[in-house]
Amino acid sequence: MTLLDEILKFNQSYIEDENNSYVDTDTKCSKMPSREMAIVTCMDTRLVNFLEDAMDIGRGEAKIVKTAGNCVTGPFDGVVRSLLVCIYELGVNEIFIIGHHECGMSKTTAASLSEKMLARGIAPEAIHMIRREMEHWADGFQHPGENVEETVDELRMSPLIPEDVPIHGLLFHPRTGEIEVIVNGYYVGLF
Repeated sequence: MTLLDEILKFNQSYIEDENNSYVDTDTKCSKMPSREMAIVTCMDTRLVNFLEDAMDIGRGEAKIVKTAGNCVTGPFDGVVRSLLVCIYELGVNEIFIIGHHECGMSKTTAASLSEKMLARGIAPEAIHMIRREMEHWADGFQHPGENVEETVDELRMSPLIPEDVPIHGLLFHPRTGEIEVIVNGYYVGLF
């Protein structure tokens, strides 16, 4: 049985179970985040459901954008575009950038990615086409806490994000659930 087959088989029993956690989106949960918040965090599998539980965030309460290393790679990259929709279309009034200890991006390099891409049959020309951007992104990530600060700074400097939207920077521990404040968005620019 393939992974897709396993998922579809489970899904069939899930939707037939009347005691599942499904919430009617018309009555209790909508596309608008009820806590008016967006979270940009890493795609690390250890954070799935754990981060939300540690922050007391339930279904329908926040928009969550996941990307490798919770990075912003340009002034209009996918993360920024998602945040713009969150703010201007979905009522988000606060942004949380959440990195985590033991992040795999701190060990990832453009060279190691390039080697693995070449081994999987990606053309050298294709890698060369993205080399500078990949070096800036992968080689620029050294420490999760510093990355959180840099991402908050990048977003804070964006002319597309309103100044009245606090941007917080947090660091999460994937084994304990502890959250550390790196940047308190309420106090940025007050000193």
